[in-house]
Amino acid sequence: MSTPDHAAAELVRAAAVPLDGPQGSWDGLLELVGDAGFVLLGEATHGTQEFYRARAEITKRLIREKGFTAVAVEADWPDAYRVNRYVRGEGSDRSADEALGSFERFPTWMWRNTEIVRLIDWLRAYNASPAEGEHAVGFYGVDLYSLYASIEAVVGYLETVDPQAAARARQRYACFEHTDEPQVYGHMVDLGITQSCQDEAVRQLTELRNRAAELAARDGALPEDEHFYAEQNARLVLNAEEYYREMFRGSVSSWNLRDCHMADTLDALARHFDARGTPAKIVVWEHNSHLGDASATEMGSQGEWNVGQLVRERHGGAARLIGFSTYTGTVTAADNWDEPAETKRVNPGMTGSYEVLFHDVGVPNFLLRMRDAGDLRPQLRDPRLQRAIGVIYRPRTERLSHYFHACLAQQFDAIIHLDETSALAPLDRQGEAAPRIEEETYPFGV
Repeated sequence: MSTPDHAAAELVRAAAVPLDGPQGSWDGLLELVGDAGFVLLGEATHGTQEFYRARAEITKRLIREKGFTAVAVEADWPDAYRVNRYVRGEGSDRSADEALGSFERFPTWMWRNTEIVRLIDWLRAYNASPAEGEHAVGFYGVDLYSLYASIEAVVGYLETVDPQAAARARQRYACFEHTDEPQVYGHMVDLGITQSCQDEAVRQLTELRNRAAELAARDGALPEDEHFYAEQNARLVLNAEEYYREMFRGSVSSWNLRDCHMADTLDALARHFDARGTPAKIVVWEHNSHLGDASATEMGSQGEWNVGQLVRERHGGAARLIGFSTYTGTVTAADNWDEPAETKRVNPGMTGSYEVLFHDVGVPNFLLRMRDAGDLRPQLRDPRLQRAIGVIYRPRTERLSHYFHACLAQQFDAIIHLDETSALAPLDRQGEAAPRIEEETYPFGV
């Protein structure tokens, strides 16, 4: 007699679309996308080569065949905007490697890696010679860690278009000069050592917004996105200021602030493209934990929301949420935050997890669309363990640190399972520990 998991594996096998060819592999996914304007591509780890490679191939097809005009990634706004200038043929960088030079903060390998270089080179070539009816594609970061870099970017922009406004901005942002570490700033405010800079950040953002048309008219010698870039940096300063205060008061509130900021940035991008008369079609690269609908996970029951949930609530049928999964292999990750990257062995999936269920299907790589799940959907609605590896991986406490319960049928519109995967190749090896295979894991940072 079949066990429940064996029966479920048989049902997955019947619904799965094998991914066994370089050209037609993603046809089923492109069909699922349809006319959606937001396609959210997750990852089960922050250091798996095959996830990056698959997302790049899907992204290229979305651009070529579906008219997507922006790639938005889980990265800081000013760092990614340097890449945006490069792929549009602007700025002074001479190579993709140089354009990624602002990614200096841990974990550098997330964006300074060989797969991203290939994608950036492709985007630059695509933008250099668009076919009739095609639009240039931008590259944007949606995260909010870059408090001080964003302050510098706001002041730098204003120096170009209005030096007096730059002086006012510098005076307002002087409130942050007690330290150059945002975590330290947040801790000092929490302890009452210094006052919050929130009011000054609000004043600066308000001035930029109120003078948007005037300043945009003055920056005629600059690329047309520059005022938008500055305004988003000012908004980031405001949200990051709150984030770094909240991180000392509770993980749920800081998580929610961060994901709300990322979802709001996607909406700001869409409005900006609409105002320019460019189709607002955005492909998003973030971790599964950010892009899978949190209301269908253990996170949601603890009061957390995420980008995937917010995009679904705001855009409904215009959004497609795509998750990724792997059973075993290797991954690029660190033992602790801000420590060197290593090549670590990924433990086989745990009993009772989606990873084991998909491994038991016996198809190495496949796409499972939830609308095709049929008789399987009730079983995918029941909570099951799901693994999440971020930039930290310690196998020794894997169940506690890397697994949570999720209901896959509500969490994603489709899942891409790649059974055995390999570690992402960072561009930078200097200063990093030599690659080694690690048999242990722990808390994931996403």
